[in-house]
Order: sequence, then C-alpha cells, then structure tokens
Amino acid sequence: MIGAGLAGLVAAAEVADAGKRVILLDQEGEQSLGGQAHWSFGGLFFVDSPEQRRLGIRDSAELAWQDWLGSAQFDRAEDEWPRRWAEAYVHFAAGEKRAWLRAMGHRVFPVVGWAERGGGPADGHGNSVPRFHITWGTGPGIVEPFEKRVRAAGNVELRFRHRVDELLPGGTVRGTVLEPTTVARGQSSSRTAVGEFELTAGAVVVTSGGIGGNHDLVRKAWPERLGPPPKTMVSGVPAHVDGRMLAITEAAGGRIINPDRMWHYTEGLRNWDPIWPGHGIRILPGPSSLWLDATGKRLPAPCFPGFDTLGTLRHITATGYDHSWFILTQKIIEKEFALSGSEQNPDLTNRSVRQVLQRVKKGAPAPVEAFKQHGADFAVAATLDELIAKMQKIAPEVPLDAAEIRRTVEARDRELANAFTKDAQITAVRGARNYRGDRLIRVATPHRLLDPEAGPLIAVHLNILTRKTLGGLETDLDGRVLKADGTPLPGVYAAGEVAGFGGGGMHGYNSLEGTFLGGCLFSGRTAGRAAARAV
Repeated sequence: MIGAGLAGLVAAAEVADAGKRVILLDQEGEQSLGGQAHWSFGGLFFVDSPEQRRLGIRDSAELAWQDWLGSAQFDRAEDEWPRRWAEAYVHFAAGEKRAWLRAMGHRVFPVVGWAERGGGPADGHGNSVPRFHITWGTGPGIVEPFEKRVRAAGNVELRFRHRVDELLPGGTVRGTVLEPTTVARGQSSSRTAVGEFELTAGAVVVTSGGIGGNHDLVRKAWPERLGPPPKTMVSGVPAHVDGRMLAITEAAGGRIINPDRMWHYTEGLRNWDPIWPGHGIRILPGPSSLWLDATGKRLPAPCFPGFDTLGTLRHITATGYDHSWFILTQKIIEKEFALSGSEQNPDLTNRSVRQVLQRVKKGAPAPVEAFKQHGADFAVAATLDELIAKMQKIAPEVPLDAAEIRRTVEARDRELANAFTKDAQITAVRGARNYRGDRLIRVATPHRLLDPEAGPLIAVHLNILTRKTLGGLETDLDGRVLKADGTPLPGVYAAGEVAGFGGGGMHGYNSLEGTFLGGCLFSGRTAGRAAARAV
C-alpha cells in the first residue's frame, strides 16, 4: 500500500483480514497516519438513513442517483468506468455502508446537514434532500476504526518516511528512505534522504491522495470552464498532498483520465493559527449571508452560500479577481457559521455532548469567534459605512463601490418587510427553515442586515481554497489500474483520491459533498478485497 491515508488504511485492513501480509508505506511520519481524513469534518453521504427518517426526510437510491447524475454530468467516452463506480457507490451508500461502519463502532451526529443544495432544476446539480451525516468524532472518528484494525493485525507492517519514486513491472517499488521527523501532524517535513529501498509484492495498491497541496499542479490542470486559474489561493490540505504518485503510476503504464475535473471551495479563510504553508479553513455557511464579488456587486442566483460550489467559483473567477465577500450580522454568524475540519470543531471531535449543546446558546462557536477576533479576513463594525471602510483596508487593491453595496443591502432588506418576496435567496432561506434540522441549529431567523438589534455588521473576505482532485487513475470495478488500451496494469490497484475516488472520476464534474471520505472507504475496501483475492 502506497499512502497511509484513509483509503490506504481501509485497503490494508481488508487485505490483512484476508490473511495476506501487508506493507503500508508513507512518506510522512507516523504522526500523520490517516492523512487528510484526520483533518476533515467527517461528513458522510448516506441515503435513506435512520437519521434522515427521524427528521422527516424521505430519500431513496433512485432520488440519490438522479441527483448524482445531474451533478456528475458524465459526457465523455472515458466516463464509462467512473459512471459504473458512481452507481455502485450510490447503492453502497443506500445499503450496507452505514451498517458496515456501525459494526466497527462508528456513529453519526443525529442532525443531518443539507450541503450543496444546487438551486437549479430537479434533474440538475445538488442534493434534493439533506444527506450530510457528520461523524461523531469528526475526521479522527472515521480514521479510528481502521487504524485499530491495522494496528491490531499481526500481518501489517507500517513503514513511515518511505517515499516511493518508481513503480516497476512485477509488483516492485523503489524509493527513498527519508530522515526521521518529529514535526507535528500536517506540518512540512524534511525531504533529506538517508537511504533507499526496494520491495516486491504480489500486488501494489496506490492510495497516495490528490494534488491540492501543489498549487502549480492545480493551476496546470485548471480547466477553462472554471475561468482563469487564481493567482492567489489558500491550501485546504498539507503540502505533502503533492500528486507525485499520479505521475509515477502513469510512467509505469497507468492511464490518468479527467485531470481537469477538480473541486475547490470559494469560502476559504487564511488560518490565523496555521499548521501547514498557506493553511486555509473553509466556512461551512448557512444560506443567509449576502454574497458580493470583489468590487461589491451581488452574486446572481443560485450563487448562494452552500448551494453550488463550482458554479460560484466560475462566477468569481470570471470577475478577474480571486476573492469575494460575505456581509452578515452577529445574529447570522452565531447560528449559521461553522468551520470545516476536526481541529475547528472540538465539541464534535471530542464527542462532548455538553460542548455540542453550547451551539444553541447565544454567541458564536469558540473557533468561529477566534477567527472573528484574530483572522485577517474579518471586519466588524456598527455601521455599514464603517464596515465598507474596513473591507477596503483588507483588500485595498480592488476599489469597492460603497454606493452599490448600500443600494444592494437596502434593497435586500426591503424584501423582508412582508411575507412576499421576489428575492430568490430570501425564498431559499425560508425554504431551508422548513427543515427541522436547519431551523434548529443552522439557519437564522430572517431579518434585516441593517437591524441594529441583529448587529454588529460583519464582513468576511473569502479566498479560493484548494481541496480535491476529481479525476485520476482509471480503474475497473475491482480497483485495478487500467492502461491506455483498457487492459489492467498487472498487479497494480488504486483507491481514494488518486483514482478520482473510483474509476478515475466517479463524481464527474461536481461533488454532492460527504462523498470524498465515502469514496475512500468504498474504493479502499473494493481494491483491498480484490487485491487479496488476486494474490
């Protein structure tokens, strides 16, 4: 196994259970076991779960598949395997996925989130119903069962600081042994070589992750349909998410497909207490914040917070600038702002019911308040004029049209004077509050932004944040890496993000959220079981 992230741990656990010997390699130190999954919010895509049914959500595999196809928009000849992987994954999410995880001790938070709502036609992009199930314990809580299985197995050898440089026929890998490291998880480690290694096995499973930590590779793969590549981005993943194994496996004969499909966020914050270079944190926003472009013009429908990530990204890059703005109130930030990541949600990560209950009390969650107090991207003011002046200081290179911003805010506020509105965002907010989960802990009561009792006013400078590779190594339904002629590369498998989470891109052009960790689980399990059968 090359890569000790979630997909690698799952694959290693499955092979070990089959009685085969496993060597799990990773270029980082043992402290980084679990990879990106450790840092995640732990969101999982389940279909027709007990948690959904308790909240009155009617879901089905048919509806989920309709949503998936509307989002993926498969339109290429090379989408044959990705589409087959997608269909298999949706049935997994509607079937044994929850019970399989639950048998290992995995649990989820009882309120299901409604992420990536779309905002277009019924058969277009987005989740028709809430499906975002948060792991009780966040990212560490989903890594934990598989780490336990791997560490308890007597036939798994963990070799850290082993960087693979070459993949050869016959199941042989060659690489470099890096010097030991004591840096904390996520921090950049040394690349000083202290030796070399060569290993041969009956099967090699590549589980090395994506390219989000390498901005040069991100820009190189950036497609025209998403506008010009941003000059400035923040990193949602550590620097070691470098994409090296994609090129190495391609050089060995594997085929990469859909490299231009990717998933980056538009609501990134510069971390005031960074762990890795350019460390960014994503806001998980409720739907009420007013979204403006870099010059102060309101974004069009359905570019609302939490609705259409890549549609909003396209709009922002088309403006010629790399940032945008939220304008909101203290009342909105208290109810609607959450931050992605295990370290930004200590209540859920620590599995503390007492701490979770603090979320319904007055005041923003402590990590959000810390960003408001210390973050370079936040402005707080009592009046709109003062707020705009502070916004201009945060991004002085782009002149803001203060009169346009005031006109937009006041026009939006007038729409709240009665029960009727033509403002699509206000309609969406009212619709969201029809869902008990959103009304309880996620969506603020609609109010005027200029209502003094809802203040102070807050502006948030939003950066583009790198995250996921949606394309990758083409694999069949056993996880076998395929060559350009469509035949398997002998003895080589791939799982997780390096395989586009299955098939070389099972998400197509868009994600329905909660599907990245699930893709690692499903493809890691599939590739591990297939490799074990073949050896």
